[in-house]
Amino acid sequence: MSRPEFALFLRPGHPDFLDLPWDRPLEEWRGHSRLVEVPRGISRHPVLFVNYDGVLYALKELPGGLAKKEYDLLRQMEELRLPAVPPVGHARTGGAEGDASVLLSRYLDYSLPYETLFTSSTLSSYRAYLLDALAGLLLQLHLAGVFWGDCSLANTLFRRDAGALQAYLVDAETSAIHPSLSDGQRAYDLEIMEENVYGALADIAALGALPPNFPVSEIGRDIRARYESLWQEITGEEVVAPDDHYRIQARIRALNALGFSVDEVELRPTETGEQLRLRAFVADRNFHRDLLHSLTGLEAEELQARLMVNEIQERKATLTRTHNRSTPLSVAAHSWLTEVYLPMIEPLKPLMDSQTHPAQLYCQLLEHKWYLSEQAQHDVGHRTALEDYLKRFGAEGAGGEEG
Repeated sequence: MSRPEFALFLRPGHPDFLDLPWDRPLEEWRGHSRLVEVPRGISRHPVLFVNYDGVLYALKELPGGLAKKEYDLLRQMEELRLPAVPPVGHARTGGAEGDASVLLSRYLDYSLPYETLFTSSTLSSYRAYLLDALAGLLLQLHLAGVFWGDCSLANTLFRRDAGALQAYLVDAETSAIHPSLSDGQRAYDLEIMEENVYGALADIAALGALPPNFPVSEIGRDIRARYESLWQEITGEEVVAPDDHYRIQARIRALNALGFSVDEVELRPTETGEQLRLRAFVADRNFHRDLLHSLTGLEAEELQARLMVNEIQERKATLTRTHNRSTPLSVAAHSWLTEVYLPMIEPLKPLMDSQTHPAQLYCQLLEHKWYLSEQAQHDVGHRTALEDYLKRFGAEGAGGEEG
């Protein structure tokens, strides 16, 4: 019997996946040595995870040529720097019921499915942040002209980010990318989100995994309200005087504080011509991530990066005061990296696990330092905070840390 025809289309820098049993549907791959179990949400299609030298990949089987369509969409989202799973490739395979295809993507390291956030007692404090994270993800997609079409908890993964969460799209089957979205398209996406969120939480409530009187029916509406408030803050106009340069810079700084990089600022006269309408257009939500990476080479989520950039700014001020001359931010960043971050992160490495990024551990240490300093009524310093943190949480691991 001849082997059914298959074809793989892969990006460079990844395995060739040729040792996988492409002659069979994914549901018949059970027992293969590459397969691993990871926490994940419910999927309407077969999904498997494979391990290549410690790097995990997700494989999702789809009808016909849908895998290529989703792969292309994820590539476009990557180019737009949107938070989505990294696409690796796609496969065209034969199946018992006709042609099939498989999407290959890189597993999102350090991620959590929503079920874990609702069923793990150690992560229950993150539930409220899930609402902001999903609202923020949908807003970023809409600003970039992406209609999701199936926004749901099951189609989202979450990463811890300095006490909060960041959300990532993991399913783009129903998505479409336009130059921009109409208010009607955005409203429809929000309606889909509300319905899907209600259904997912109702299922968890039926299993008894939610606290008594948990407001299942209100969560979707709450996410929508947060989205609409943030949308207005990001896209709203304000009126300024022609010589009011401070207001323009303040608007840019406010958007940067929310993590958004400003692509351009539009200034146009009002009806009377005596004032200007100010509107800022944002590019992406990676302002502090990009700045931290350019200064140190470190990868982090946006809020983690903001905390670390703040430390670098403090380091700059201290060096300037100590040497009585202006210190470039790049010099302060190198000093912080070599004298603070790296010496602190090395002893924390034994606490790292598949759900805790090094940057997250460092931010937990900063939170612990703040807690000890509040008690002592003075800055206790990084070293004291590290010693106490390891004494308290070293045995039970990073997941035991509050916040």
